[in-house]
Amino acid sequence: MDMFDYIQEMEERRNIIKDGGGQKRIDAQHKRGKLTARQRIEILVDKDSFVELNPFIEYRGNPNGSNEAPGEGVVTGYGKIHGRLIFLFAQDFTVFGGALGEMHAQKIAKVMDLAAENGAPIIGLNDSGGARIQEGVLSLDGYGHVFYRNAIYSGVIPQISVIMGPCAGGAVYSPAITDFVFMVEQTSQMFITGPKVIESVTGAKINSEQLGGAKVHSSVSGNAHFTGETEEEVLQSVRKLIQFLPSNFEERACRLEPKNKQPVDERIHELLDIVPVDGTKVYDVRKVIKKIIDDEDFMEVQPFYAKNIVVGFARINGETVGIVANNPKMMAGGLDINSSDKCSRFIRFCDCFNIPLITFEDVSGFIPGVQQEHGGIIRHGAKILYAYSEATVPKITVIVRKAFGGAYVALNSKAIGADLVFAWPNAEMAVMGPEGAATIIYAKEIKESNTPEEVRQQKISEYRKRFANPYIAAANGMVDDVIDPRDTRKSLIQGLEMLKNKKKHLPKKKHGNIPL
Repeated sequence: MDMFDYIQEMEERRNIIKDGGGQKRIDAQHKRGKLTARQRIEILVDKDSFVELNPFIEYRGNPNGSNEAPGEGVVTGYGKIHGRLIFLFAQDFTVFGGALGEMHAQKIAKVMDLAAENGAPIIGLNDSGGARIQEGVLSLDGYGHVFYRNAIYSGVIPQISVIMGPCAGGAVYSPAITDFVFMVEQTSQMFITGPKVIESVTGAKINSEQLGGAKVHSSVSGNAHFTGETEEEVLQSVRKLIQFLPSNFEERACRLEPKNKQPVDERIHELLDIVPVDGTKVYDVRKVIKKIIDDEDFMEVQPFYAKNIVVGFARINGETVGIVANNPKMMAGGLDINSSDKCSRFIRFCDCFNIPLITFEDVSGFIPGVQQEHGGIIRHGAKILYAYSEATVPKITVIVRKAFGGAYVALNSKAIGADLVFAWPNAEMAVMGPEGAATIIYAKEIKESNTPEEVRQQKISEYRKRFANPYIAAANGMVDDVIDPRDTRKSLIQGLEMLKNKKKHLPKKKHGNIPL
């Protein structure tokens, strides 16, 4: 054999691997409305930027040397998104249903190690039937190696999971540890035990989509952060998210000039119309956010889950920021168990990766009720306090309308580390709203009066004037400035510019113990 014969053999082997489970299984994948692993990679990364790693790895339970699992059922490698290095793995459902075995896991672990060592995001395209049963405990051990890396690389590099098919049993825990989970509507599911097992154990009949589909995980369980109608839409969303993020914990997100450049001094008059002065009237805080950020480009995280709080990524004057905002349109913007979890995890992600936090506050308090108390609102609410207190990135709060009780403290107050707190002139800050406070404090006077309702309204007005206004807080240093709402963007740009070189170090320790 001469060199060309060896090269031909190499290319033949490579082509077998590229064909995965063969045309019949590829056709079956397409009939399910799903792309192949390699087609997904083509959409995800910049054109011609993907470099494959370890294509010739085979599983060891193959005594005859026949390649029953081309590529070991997973494609791994690196490429670029918007010109930036990323690493990825894409499970190939056409090979053993994408089931994970020992060497399949080793391929994933190797590419995760490379991502961490090179300080670049890792993206997992998950499409797997679970553990490879014929490999027994070796496949379970393989999952363990992946989980371990998910945990120790958390906060080192961004980790993104894209669920593009079934994800069952132990397979769901790797995505759950990663930073963000994307799901495709109708074709992707996540669950610990499938519908058949649930029916045999509990008698309850449910299908895969109802049990663990994208709609369920994006609105009920909170396990998914982003969803899309098609695989292409989801993969384009991943590309967009990457643009907002730095490559690792030692870097900052890339600056991206706004398409519509606004002068810093330009006033935003529409804000006066969006937010009613009356604290009992509702509005959608997303409208406030979009008027303040660059190009109205807001990538909301978990938009269908715990809708009383809005979190997501945007840019202000070209710089990535993480936004946390109460939404009075839902549950009066109050904080409950689910919104506490959603909010605190987002805060911690931003802190991991040097993304400044902007908080738009309009909160009536933590939501009362037996269900919330018994469900652990104390423990869950404490996560917000912990997350903001621990965060060392630039932290700015804008009190848009009201900030009452423990929720005022929790949502990035000066006491727990806010660098700057701005308040609109109509803002109210107190232990509780003027209506409740005046009714309690002046209960005797109101009761003994001949015109109780008239006296009550008078006392509410007095309380609001004496206690529930931004100037009391400003006089005591809890508010840095009371600003014209139309100047909010200008104040944020100036604040972020001042804070861009902020350095704060927490006491030396192994790690804290957040109330989980």
